[in-house]
Amino acid sequence: MYKAFYGLKERPFSKTPDPRFLFLSRGHREAMARLQYAVEERDMVLLTGEIGCGKTTLSRALMDALGEDFRVILIVNPRLTPLEFLRSLAYRLGILEPARFKTDLLEQIGAALFDCFEKGICPVVVVDEAQLVPHRETFDEIRLLTNFQLDDRNLLSVVLMGQPELRRRLKHRVYEPLRQRIGMQYDLQPLSSEETSEYLDFRVTRAGGTAGLFSRDAAELLHTCSAGIPRRINHAASLALLEGFGRESRLIDRQIMEAVMCELTGVMEG
Repeated sequence: MYKAFYGLKERPFSKTPDPRFLFLSRGHREAMARLQYAVEERDMVLLTGEIGCGKTTLSRALMDALGEDFRVILIVNPRLTPLEFLRSLAYRLGILEPARFKTDLLEQIGAALFDCFEKGICPVVVVDEAQLVPHRETFDEIRLLTNFQLDDRNLLSVVLMGQPELRRRLKHRVYEPLRQRIGMQYDLQPLSSEETSEYLDFRVTRAGGTAGLFSRDAAELLHTCSAGIPRRINHAASLALLEGFGRESRLIDRQIMEAVMCELTGVMEG
């Protein structure tokens, strides 16, 4: 609706985790570097952050950044029993008929991982929304994946991604064995006020528009409303573009942002 009016080729604030629109703030850049390093070292890494901070987008960017020597296995619904998790992993490793018994299943997974090694491929198991894993025993199976190794290297890498409660959950003493296997971790923080302004310009220009579409005052208000959470910024910015289009305003200023505050408040507090 507003794309032509603002000279945009596509929507700049889509809700989909498109890695082309990943804004590398200081925190996102650090998180990406740690993810890449851990994966290249075939290690286990933990990434946490508030809802909408950009964890899933980072995982997609990681998938794009890895070369042909890596094979990403993305598990987006981790509400699985231990056996369901292993069978899901086996299927994604190319095992068409995963065994029904755990001992046989682990043998299949081990053989598949060694086959990947011989082909020069490192599987990367990415568990998104890992705070939803329902059973401690499932976490035990994730931990034990690191037992698939040779004398000098693991046969796969594991990336655990989740909300802050995942980090709090793993602090419990029963997860000490898992914590000892985590070689690297990072807690992704919201954007600062300055980064929010840069984020808006980045997304607009990536969509074909011109930087400066959002005034500094509008960006500051948007940061306050969104608490610097990218997903919240996207929703608020989309509403502001619609409001600006309705007013035929070429600049999204503070007045326009204030006009959508009532709707924003309901969303930001949800």
